[in-house]
Amino acid sequence: MGVPSLLGQLELEDRQLLQLHWGLAGADYQRSLDLDIDKHEPGMFSWADMGTTDPEGAKSFYTELLDLDVMDVPMGEGMSYSMLNRGGRNSCALYRMSPEMEKMSGGQPFWLSYFTVESADETAGRIKEAGGSVTSGPFDVFSSGRMVVAHDPTGAMFSVWEPKDHIGAGIFGEPGALAWNELYTHDTHRAARFYADLFGWSADAATAADGGDYTVFQLNGRAAAGMMAIRPEWGETPPSWSIYFAVADLAASLDKVRELGGKQISPAMEVDGVGRLSFIRDPQGAYSSIIQMTREA
Repeated sequence: MGVPSLLGQLELEDRQLLQLHWGLAGADYQRSLDLDIDKHEPGMFSWADMGTTDPEGAKSFYTELLDLDVMDVPMGEGMSYSMLNRGGRNSCALYRMSPEMEKMSGGQPFWLSYFTVESADETAGRIKEAGGSVTSGPFDVFSSGRMVVAHDPTGAMFSVWEPKDHIGAGIFGEPGALAWNELYTHDTHRAARFYADLFGWSADAATAADGGDYTVFQLNGRAAAGMMAIRPEWGETPPSWSIYFAVADLAASLDKVRELGGKQISPAMEVDGVGRLSFIRDPQGAYSSIIQMTREA
């Protein structure tokens, strides 16, 4: 599922990014944990991949940090799509950015969030009708599936995935797997209307750890994603989706981040009923969060 998009997540100052991880504090997190997944419900976050200028360095960082294995899938012309797996189940992936992508993103690595849909072609039409724009697609990715890369009306990039041979992540919420994703935008009302029209999400109001407003998107009674407004103190922060990875031990994982050449961007934060989390930057410059999930007794 490599993405031939021309726009990536722009590089942000660490002082701005320090704010970004506070959002999950408002989430009534209900998605199942420690679950092997054979199918994702349409409208749910189901996959993430990263475009980078240094795939070998990125593979080394994430496999050691998250205890994952790598399977390189040839994509033609000397390119490969590196699937990061645990126990034979897909967690996420990464790939080398094309020269065009590198030029347009300024060489900044970025994670892209995917949402499952029943039809990529029909969804592409709905994206436009709802006020978004289609950057690339719909197009087939071999026999794996069919996809669209798009921007919502507020400027955040995302992708939709019509699964065929590849459903997306085969694990979710357990250590080494994706656990959550969050939208940061300048116009939460417009974004909420867009995703409600596109995926059928409802928006529940909550409070973020900084005391500001937070939104939990729900789909059929399940938490689908979060959203918060970009704060004025964040400076020139572009709208974007940001992903979380689950880890078994946050403190040990943060030590590993530093050992591997990454950087801890925010202090560790405890979120009642959710877990402990921190925002990080990998050695290549891509940002994400890691979270030690709270387990019920």
